[in-house]
Amino acid sequence: MPDASGRPMAASTVAEIEAVIQTYFDGLYEGSVEKLATAFHPVSHLYCEKDGGVLDVPREQWFEAVRKRESAASKGLPRDDRILMMDISGPETALVKVACQLPPRYFTDYLVLNRTSDGWKIVSKVYRAEVRE
Repeated sequence: MPDASGRPMAASTVAEIEAVIQTYFDGLYEGSVEKLATAFHPVSHLYCEKDGGVLDVPREQWFEAVRKRESAASKGLPRDDRILMMDISGPETALVKVACQLPPRYFTDYLVLNRTSDGWKIVSKVYRAEVRE
């Protein structure tokens, strides 16, 4: 996979980002705030369209909602999460588009990552949810 200059990225960089995304997928499905906290930087926010505007949810507010809801794993819901696209623009910045589900909600997420002294972290999530019957 090339970076923004067209040079190939190190396989280790791709693997490191994929590991963060897998932790995100696992945390989301299991309802594990501990796993999600490993993937998301403390200053991260989540964004989505709401009533023609933009809803801005700080990480800790989202974690509270995750703590209060029953997990997809505990309900035995089917799991289907995958990386759709990865764009690594340099040694410290990446964008990953993913698909995941917590039926009946199906998500497309755009995850922006920065490499920090603690490794790659998700710093923002912009998402779209579709409800299916």
